[in-house]
Amino acid sequence: MAASSSGVAVLSTSISDDRLNTAVAARTLGAIVDHSQQLETVHKGDLHHGDWVVVLTKNSTYSICFVGEDLYAVSGGWFDRQSAAPLTVAVNGCTWGGSAIKSDILAAPGLFLEFGNRVRTTRIQRVQVHRGGLRPHHFFN
Repeated sequence: MAASSSGVAVLSTSISDDRLNTAVAARTLGAIVDHSQQLETVHKGDLHHGDWVVVLTKNSTYSICFVGEDLYAVSGGWFDRQSAAPLTVAVNGCTWGGSAIKSDILAAPGLFLEFGNRVRTTRIQRVQVHRGGLRPHHFFN
């Protein structure tokens, strides 16, 4: 993890074309299990109160703050378009585009993020984790 100029630790990960093709091909249960073991993920259990996760999808950017008890304050994308941001909501996990869901992760490039209100994002392209409770001001520099 690298420290940003503000002293906040930042994890940034994105998906290569090869890994994206593998994610898209993971349509059988066996392929999903194999692919899940290779994912670069942000696990829900690794987040601390006040950590921010910025998720860049194919169509939107989401800012997600862990507020505790498996709840997140979410802005961006659908939440902004519905004038509902920030909305405190659970995160169900990530899917491969179907009904199989990996419920212990918040985000992983190549997958789709599903919120507790059943909103599902487009495919995740990049993820950043900002530790320490400061809202990130610069996305994907």
